[in-house]
Amino acid sequence: MTKLTELLSPGECLEASKTFPVIDVRTPSEFVKGHIPGAINIPVFSDDERVVVGTLYKKEGRDAAVLKGLEYVGPGMADFVRAAKHLAVNGQVLVHCWRGGMRSGSMAWLFRTAGLKASVLEGGYKAYRAHVRKQMASVKWNFVILGGPTGSGKTDVLKALDESGQQILDLEGLAHHKGSAFGALGQEPQPTSEQFENNIYEKMRHFNPLQVIWVEGESHSIGRVFVPDILFELLMKAPLVMFELTREKRIDRLVREYGSFSKELLAESVKKIQKRLGGLKTIEALKALENNDYHKVASVTLEYYDKGYAKSLGLRNPSVLSIKTDQDDPFSIAMELLNSSIATP
Repeated sequence: MTKLTELLSPGECLEASKTFPVIDVRTPSEFVKGHIPGAINIPVFSDDERVVVGTLYKKEGRDAAVLKGLEYVGPGMADFVRAAKHLAVNGQVLVHCWRGGMRSGSMAWLFRTAGLKASVLEGGYKAYRAHVRKQMASVKWNFVILGGPTGSGKTDVLKALDESGQQILDLEGLAHHKGSAFGALGQEPQPTSEQFENNIYEKMRHFNPLQVIWVEGESHSIGRVFVPDILFELLMKAPLVMFELTREKRIDRLVREYGSFSKELLAESVKKIQKRLGGLKTIEALKALENNDYHKVASVTLEYYDKGYAKSLGLRNPSVLSIKTDQDDPFSIAMELLNSSIATP
């Protein structure tokens, strides 16, 4: 195994993170906003402590800030070391803070003093973020977009492609949202847009860009998070494959996916699109919901989603392949895609 240097570039750190743990020593709120996927947060300071130290640095200078920092850190030094030793692989850890400055340098020094090997991410999390954006923009990714109206089962086709050994980028899965007004139902809380971007790149960096990467067509926003501008521009220019189930089959699928949720949650979701659905259609959908007519609810809301999808198609490249079927069989659709010329780069 190659011996790591004490300073690592973002690329070197990400490669090393396949083997060794990444310790993020920033505050809990910094970590929640965005972090390297898989990193463990061992904060040097709490959020409040960092504010105090930062304020002292501005008002009284470095020495006063360092002394106050030592007051905070001193009692917890043994705990920091215990935590790092528990995580270390072959005695090695990777450490970073925001800019690769005092927090990561001090923690790395502590770990080394305690007998561990510690490598610091040069430039810190800020450098990692710059690396993510550069790689997204500079690599020639071979995306193919799987498009189709709501309820066609595109996500299940992606899963079938994944099970067949293909490269897929499941943006809705990473966003914890299915994209529509009903998309948050049954999902985990969404990450921040920054963390969403980090999670996307963590997936992308393991792809072979020479091979096809299948992606479901999405809007710029998925729930509360946004597809990174760099990536969204690439996806808008990528070849488009259209897949569409008959309307009846799409309604059946939507009832299966959402019919198990409470009427209260479904009603809230319908009301989210009230302005765009229109007052009469909203009343019609809510009344159908009260009467347990879930197929009617799906039919009414599809009128809105189909119009929106038809409009969004005008912004994309023309489709290079179109599949229409009355068979809700994601695996068969995946095989048809793989047998088409689009599957060959």
